[in-house]
Amino acid sequence: MSPPIVSLLLCLSVCMLASLGHAAPNSTYYNPILPGFHPDPSCIFVPEHDSTFFCASSSFNAFPGIPIHASKDLQNWKLIGHVLNRREQLPRLAETNRSTSGIWAPTLRYNKGTFWLVTTLVDDDRAQTDFSRWDNIIFKGKDPYDQTSWSNAIHFNFTGYDTEPFWDADGKVYINGAHAWQVGPEIQQAEANLDTGEVSEWRTIWNGTGGLAPEGPHIYHRDGFYYLLAAEGGTGLEHMVTMARSKSVNGPFESNPGNPVLTNSNTTSYFQTIGHADLFQDGSGNWWAVALSTRSGPNYVNYPMGRETIMTPVSWPAGKFPVFSPVKGEMSGWPMPAASLDIRGAGPLITQGDDDITFAPGTSLPMHFTHWRFPNPSSFTISPPEAPNTLRVSPSTLNLTALNGNYAGPTGQSFVGRRQQDTLFTFSVTLQSFSPTNAESEAGVSAFLTQNHHLDMGIVLLRRGYPGTSSFPGHPPPPAPITDEADDEEELVPHIRFRGMSYIPVPKPVLAPLPRAWWGRPLTLEIKAANVSHYSFSVGPADARSEMQTIITTSNDAVSWGFTGTILGIYATSNGGNGTGAPGYFSKWQYLPQGQFRD
Repeated sequence: MSPPIVSLLLCLSVCMLASLGHAAPNSTYYNPILPGFHPDPSCIFVPEHDSTFFCASSSFNAFPGIPIHASKDLQNWKLIGHVLNRREQLPRLAETNRSTSGIWAPTLRYNKGTFWLVTTLVDDDRAQTDFSRWDNIIFKGKDPYDQTSWSNAIHFNFTGYDTEPFWDADGKVYINGAHAWQVGPEIQQAEANLDTGEVSEWRTIWNGTGGLAPEGPHIYHRDGFYYLLAAEGGTGLEHMVTMARSKSVNGPFESNPGNPVLTNSNTTSYFQTIGHADLFQDGSGNWWAVALSTRSGPNYVNYPMGRETIMTPVSWPAGKFPVFSPVKGEMSGWPMPAASLDIRGAGPLITQGDDDITFAPGTSLPMHFTHWRFPNPSSFTISPPEAPNTLRVSPSTLNLTALNGNYAGPTGQSFVGRRQQDTLFTFSVTLQSFSPTNAESEAGVSAFLTQNHHLDMGIVLLRRGYPGTSSFPGHPPPPAPITDEADDEEELVPHIRFRGMSYIPVPKPVLAPLPRAWWGRPLTLEIKAANVSHYSFSVGPADARSEMQTIITTSNDAVSWGFTGTILGIYATSNGGNGTGAPGYFSKWQYLPQGQFRD
C-alpha cells in the first residue's frame, strides 16, 4: 500500500474518532454488570476516593442489606460492604411483613466528603391507606470500605418511596420521591436537612408521561436545566425510563418529546423490564446509565436471578436531552478506564463468582452470604469444637415459609445463602453430620426467592410409612435399597424430601426413606441449573459420587417472580417443633459458575 493511501486511511480514522469526541476505539463489555439479585441500581463516580465507581442496589428483606459494589474500570466490580449491616441501624427490618417488604430503591450520593444513602423501608402488609407503611430513611458514612462507618437510620416524613437527595448550587438540599397509590401518580419534592431528617412541605413537581407509577426520580443540573429522570410503566414488561426538564429545581418540568429514553418493551430482546435508571460520568467526562433488567425475554417466565443491574453508554449533547444506547448482552461503549483489580474491600469480585468454602477455624461467614431478615447469630457457628471445618446451623422453629404473612418472628429463620449469579451453575454442600431425634427435624438446601417462593430438598426425620412416601420416581434404584422392612411402623427414620412453595404450581412433594447404607454418612446435597429453565436436585454419599441420585428436575418458574432474585443456601428447622430439632453440620460449600446466557 502506498504512503499516500496509508496517510489517507489514518486521517479518515482520526477524523472519525474526533467527530465522536474520543481518542480511542470504543470498548466492549457485557451485561449485566452486576448479575443476580441487584435491582434499582444507583451509581456514582468519586475522584476523591481513588477515582472509584460505587453502586448501591435494593435488598428488600435480605440481610446484610443494601450492598455496595466498587470498580475502577466499570468492568470488574467488587462487593465492598453493606450499608445496612447491624440490627441497631434499623430494628424494624425484623418486623416487616410480606415478601415484597424491606429496603426499596436506595440512592447513593457523595457530597463534601460524606457518602449519603437515602431509601425507604416498606411494610407491604399494611393497608395502602395507612401512610405509616412507608418509613423513609437516611444513612451517612465517611468510608464505604468500613461498614461500621455507616450511621443508624435517620428518619424523615414522606408518604411515598424511591427517595433521593439533591444538592443545588445555592446550597439548598432537597429530597425527591414518588407517590403511586395514596394521592395519585406523582413525583414530589421537599427541602431537607439530611442530618436531622427535617423536611418542608411536600410539593408535586411532575406527574410523568402517563405511564403507570412514576417512580425512581433523580435530578441532574446541566447546561442551565434541571433534568428529572424517572421510571414508569411498573416493574414488568412495560417498564421504561422517561425524562423531563425545567429551568427551576422546583419545576414545572416539561416532558422530553422523545420519551421513553430507554426501554425494551415490545421487543424480542432477552433483556426485558429495563427501567429505574441512574446517570453518572466517568473520569473522562463520558456519561453512563445503569438500570435494572431481567433476562427473561418477552415470555417473562424463567428469570430466577430476578432484576439485575445493566449499564449502557449515554450521549448528552449540550442543551439537549441525553440519548441512551439500546441495551444488549454485548455492548460497545465509550472508551473505558484501564482494567484494574486494585479495589479495596474484603468481598469477592462479582466476575469471579465461584465459591469453595471450608469453614476453617477462625474465619467468618463471607461478605456475600445473606440471610432473610436479621438472623439469630447464635444459630450459625463456624468450626465448632465438636466438628471442625463445618458450619453448625442450629434449627429455627420456623421453616422457610414461616408464619402467615411472612413475618419471620423474633428468633428468625436458620437460613444462609448466596445469590444465584449465573444462568448455569452447580451449587453443592456436604451435610457432614445430622443426628435428629425428633420428628420433622430437617436440614437441607434451598433455591429461595422469598418466603412465598422457594424449592427445598432436605433430610428430614419421619416415621416409617409416612403418607406419600415412595422410591425415587423415574430413576433406577441406587446401590442400596430405598426401603427397609421393619416391624415397628412408628420408628423414626431419615427421609429425603423435596417440596416447593409458590403461588405458581409446583410439583407434588417427593418423599423417600434414605437408603440404610447412607445412614450416618456425610451426604452431598446439590442444586444444579440443568438448563436456562430448570433446576435439578440431587443427593448422595459424599465419598461416592457415582451413587448420586437426582430426586427431581423442576422448572425454575416458581422462583421467577416479583422484586428479588434466587438465593441458593442451606437451612435447618424443627418445622414448628419448638426448637427441638437437631443442628446440621455443613461443609465443603461450593458454587461453580458454568455459563452466562446473554442472548
